[in-house]
Amino acid sequence: MDWTRMISKIKGLSEKDREMIQEADAMMGPDPKEMGAVKNLFWGHVREDLMFPYPELSETEKKKNKPLIERLESYLKNEHPSVQIDQEEETPEWVLKRLFEMGVMGMTIGKEYGGLELGVTSYNQVLQRIGAKCASTSVIVSAHQSIGCKALMLYGTEAQKKKYLPKLAKESLSAFCLSEPNVGSDAGGQETTYTESLDGKYYILNGEKKWATSGALAAMFTVIARKHDPKSTKKTISAFICTPEIEGVEIFERNRSKCGIRGTWQARIRFTNVKIPKENVVLGEGKGLHIALGCLNYGRCTLSAGVLGNALTSRDQAIKWAQTRFQFGRPLSDFQLIQEKIARMSALTYAMDAMLYMTTGMLDRKDTDIMVETATCKVFCSEMGWRVINDAVQIMGGDGYMTENELERGFRDSRIYLIVEGANEVMQTFIFAYGGKQLFEYLLAFTWDPEQGIGENMVNLLKRLTNRKVLKQGIAFLAEVFLKIKPKAPELTKLHLSLSDYSKRFSSLVGEHSYHFKKMIIKHRESLITKQVVQARIADVAMWLHAYMCTLSKLDMQLRKEESGSAFERDKAAALHFFDLAEREIRTRFDSLYHNADKTLDAAAKKTMLYTDTLPNSDFIIHQKSPNAQGSGRKPIREFVKQFVGTKENLTVKVQTNRDKEDNEQHKPLQ
Repeated sequence: MDWTRMISKIKGLSEKDREMIQEADAMMGPDPKEMGAVKNLFWGHVREDLMFPYPELSETEKKKNKPLIERLESYLKNEHPSVQIDQEEETPEWVLKRLFEMGVMGMTIGKEYGGLELGVTSYNQVLQRIGAKCASTSVIVSAHQSIGCKALMLYGTEAQKKKYLPKLAKESLSAFCLSEPNVGSDAGGQETTYTESLDGKYYILNGEKKWATSGALAAMFTVIARKHDPKSTKKTISAFICTPEIEGVEIFERNRSKCGIRGTWQARIRFTNVKIPKENVVLGEGKGLHIALGCLNYGRCTLSAGVLGNALTSRDQAIKWAQTRFQFGRPLSDFQLIQEKIARMSALTYAMDAMLYMTTGMLDRKDTDIMVETATCKVFCSEMGWRVINDAVQIMGGDGYMTENELERGFRDSRIYLIVEGANEVMQTFIFAYGGKQLFEYLLAFTWDPEQGIGENMVNLLKRLTNRKVLKQGIAFLAEVFLKIKPKAPELTKLHLSLSDYSKRFSSLVGEHSYHFKKMIIKHRESLITKQVVQARIADVAMWLHAYMCTLSKLDMQLRKEESGSAFERDKAAALHFFDLAEREIRTRFDSLYHNADKTLDAAAKKTMLYTDTLPNSDFIIHQKSPNAQGSGRKPIREFVKQFVGTKENLTVKVQTNRDKEDNEQHKPLQ
């Protein structure tokens, strides 16, 4: 049974939902020939060859990154103005110049173009160190190299690289223009359009982009746009290289004041009949979503590196505070509830590190099926990082809430990571759908479809009976689900002997995960595609299992290297505690598949929304492009909020100075 047919069979599915699911499936492209580590977990399998041994940097790579890391650590300790950047909501120009001078801003760009040509793991090690000191700076560096000019590095022609990369490695920022007023997680819903010029020399770009980090400072944009073709129903989305000096490019808002990562600037950019030379299309027409998804694999890792650095700094600060802050005549660290937080922070940061550098290792060796792993890494690190930093603030109490102690900055900064690079709720659905899609289709093909007649069901089943391999697998699946004859749990053969008990626990959990996933397929059939709460539970299990396996692999590496000392003892205890925490989280998700509050969820949500419908829109902030309420909400209060208006020194593009007018207008071109 193919995905399109499956979607067509879902009762009560709106046309909008049907289109959304079909577009998402098309965006993912064909299934890879070889399944990655997380996909195998859905089948009850373990790809030991992908997970063991734990990836490590080569000596050559260590020699390449060591000088940069040494220069960077000295700079971060002695010069970097983290507090100033946060309080003034701007990164000084001298800071950007220093980062370029050190090679930070060109560290992943090829040597032939003036960069350092570091690998993905080295790059993330740098981002982790920056994130530990200043999240704003880590985001600026990441936005430049992970997405801003990453399309050019991965997919550009030699002529394109020679023209732009030398400047981007040494002196100028780049920006990625994907999001729009009506396009956030829905990357395929691009409203920025392009057409071919009459003379055939240009693509004409029209539209608006939002949240373009460093857009007001960038010398180059990577712009994602949809081909305007009234005669075709096919969405052709392409990527273009654009520069701000081209006529019709208008940065009408440099930035907006925000909760965290305040030293970053997110621009709003309008394109009005912008003539993009044909040679500036990247990888050819129709490759835009493929390019965007490819870039996001890197951005999701560097995001994770930034929040890992933040979490480690917060953890250490909170523990030191707990050991030196006394109440009731004793240090806070004497109390078991504080020790619970300390143990949890240590366990989660160890697992975050293990998953991040497992994922970067996969990218460095160019594994082919990587999207679920990078999505899983992003969700896990952003969520666990938030938990760690929240615990740290709680340990420090009122002092943790004080600006001068800096922990509250990390708290504010870390919240955005659950939203950007794919909101975690969207990523949960993605992990479920892309991770389990092949097994979903396979298993449904072997089950009796109550929507079909006896004849059609028999024909479909007989087709599978003629293929011995398919038949054997199908019988095993059905015996497992209906007769509870479970297959043998996968065995880990490459682990250190001292971890054998944890290996058995992990293998058992993998088998249970596959079993419960199959049970949900049989129970819900095609309608499972619309049950996002169930999907999230299944995706969370896959995420925790992957984290468990990454942690096993990292600890196995440390044991085989015979590491010792207090740092290793901390790591080992943290890893073992994580195994217990992960198993508890996994079993809670298993139980919630069958015992939950889903029956009352729909009514509670609907009744609450019906009540909210009675409240006047004029009392609330309404999205500027809302299709059913545009212009009916209250205006944001800006009198005491910093506004980013006027023309910044050295800024080569026009800046809109009246943002209030924008909220209730249809974004007409400025005169």
